[in-house]
Amino acid sequence: MTSIDLTYDVPGHWVAGTVVPATTTMEIVSPVDGRVVATAPLGTAADVDRAVEAARTALPGWAGLGPAARADVLGVLADELTARSERIAHAISTEIGVPIGFSRLAQAAFPPLVTKAVAALAAEISWEERAGNALLVREPVGVVGAITPWNFPLQQVVTKVVPALLAGNTVVLKPAETAPLTGPILAEAAAAAGIPAGVLNIVYGTGSVVGEAIAAHPGIDMVSFTGSTAAGRRVAAVAADTVKRVGLELGGKTASIALDDADFDEVVAETLQYAWSNSGQACGAWTRLLVPAARHDEIVAKLREAAAEYTVGDPADETTRLGPVASEAQWQRVNGYIEKGLAEGAELVIGGPGRVPGLEGGAFIRPTIFANVDPDSTIAQEEIFGPVLSVIAYTDDDDAVRIANGTPYGLTAAVFGSDSRALSIARRLEVGQVHVNGGAFTPLAPFGGRKQSGTGREMGKSGIEEFTELKAILL
Repeated sequence: MTSIDLTYDVPGHWVAGTVVPATTTMEIVSPVDGRVVATAPLGTAADVDRAVEAARTALPGWAGLGPAARADVLGVLADELTARSERIAHAISTEIGVPIGFSRLAQAAFPPLVTKAVAALAAEISWEERAGNALLVREPVGVVGAITPWNFPLQQVVTKVVPALLAGNTVVLKPAETAPLTGPILAEAAAAAGIPAGVLNIVYGTGSVVGEAIAAHPGIDMVSFTGSTAAGRRVAAVAADTVKRVGLELGGKTASIALDDADFDEVVAETLQYAWSNSGQACGAWTRLLVPAARHDEIVAKLREAAAEYTVGDPADETTRLGPVASEAQWQRVNGYIEKGLAEGAELVIGGPGRVPGLEGGAFIRPTIFANVDPDSTIAQEEIFGPVLSVIAYTDDDDAVRIANGTPYGLTAAVFGSDSRALSIARRLEVGQVHVNGGAFTPLAPFGGRKQSGTGREMGKSGIEEFTELKAILL
């Protein structure tokens, strides 16, 4: 097996524009073969204190620049990230095992795309407007604590940090401890773009130490968190003691609904792509395919054929479609769900539990499809976060909507069929975002969930306004 011949280390936290060495570090282990690929700092509550102090010191100057000037700086940041895209792609491929082709396409390309889109929206936000005799003013919340996950390490960071900065806030960021390698690249790009010292601070470490300190800190005015629903509950509970604002982007269990008048070839191609990209490690992964009962076997046959294109292998190989999941712990979790699916009577179409032949030394999952899945079974109800697709039969449109809405989650969904009918179904789904007939991602649309998928919205104008306070001045 080849490997990406790059080495990375995170020399320290980034506070007030300087590197602050840590007294304790952790090893970053490759999910490809278990080798140590880097070391990273483990921060403490004292490190968070220093970062918050730096952020509060920098806040008046950054907020005082005004939206247009901040947008100009962020536009330069997008260019600086683009200039570092190959380093970013390799760093993420190294730490979480994403195939290098996908890492270039999504992991490295999306962050500058989102950054540019957010900067351009500065001119569309109503920073001040009149309402009768009142002047309504949007102001920064203050210091924002951002806690981000490992599955899209830099994309999830810029989705929070860039809108927060545009709105005039300063930020204390905690990246995922297992995926820290783009942190120094971001800090370097931010400094090159002219973001003043203290406006963006990065403290590395675990959720139980650094994350808790951020959520509890009285000097932090808002926490924006992306991660599991269980961890989100903890963040909200800790933040409640200081009554700070909390934004939560949590788990999902997306239903992709194939209506009986849909193009089933399109359904299969789109659903597998969204189900298995990033090895299924996405909160919006399309993990449930709902199909008309009379067409179930036909669609399953198409899935079996299409799945053959999803080769599992070395992420450094340009032809690899699926790399490993991000860690051995994640392998154990996903493999356990596959075993649970079999135990609860789902029909195994391809894949199954166990190591991938020839790749036993890494955290490689056999991409798996289950058919005739009970909509109330574990694999149809719980977020798996791996390349596992459940095919569920429904009887009519009402039954499809009932099944789609029948989980604790409400993040995303997809519907395929005649345009008017698919749109009608989309309006009935209890989610924050719906793809109709393959509608493409856009950073101009808000993203976020309902029910246990979270609170608040990211991206688009709504994602910027999340990081503002609205003041009414009565004249």
